[in-house]
Amino acid sequence: MKETVLDVLMYIFDNYIEEDLEIVPDQESLKNQLMEAGFRDQQIEKAFAWLEGLATYKEHADSIHLSELPSLRLFSNQELDRLDADCRGFLLFLEQAKVLNSHERELVIDRIMALESDDIDLQQLKWVVLMVLFNQPDKEAAITWMEDIVMDDINANLH
Repeated sequence: MKETVLDVLMYIFDNYIEEDLEIVPDQESLKNQLMEAGFRDQQIEKAFAWLEGLATYKEHADSIHLSELPSLRLFSNQELDRLDADCRGFLLFLEQAKVLNSHERELVIDRIMALESDDIDLQQLKWVVLMVLFNQPDKEAAITWMEDIVMDDINANLH
């Protein structure tokens, strides 16, 4: 089975981050647990780098004042290749619904581009949005809303 970096990230999110554990394992312990769960070392390392990129982007963006005025987002050719019309439309919807602001939209796009997938489907995008929102302050309502969307999709696929 070919596991992706996103699969590792979803596993970490489901089992450690979302559970809001009081004791979060150190990186080496977490790596061992992920390997025991069947993930490959290379994918685990890339997932850790992805998470570090999320934290780094957040720290950098905190120092920049971003306008909350409506803006038009033009996608690069690489972004268009990775994000189909459904994904781009969903990002626009989230921004118009004020689930994402322009900074968070850019963070989602940055984290999507950091994944090694050639293209991203809507379900994968929803997971990335959820992980990005979880890393933002004062986004509890948006997180709950996105969790409901992600879980509804999972439940619909099970039936």
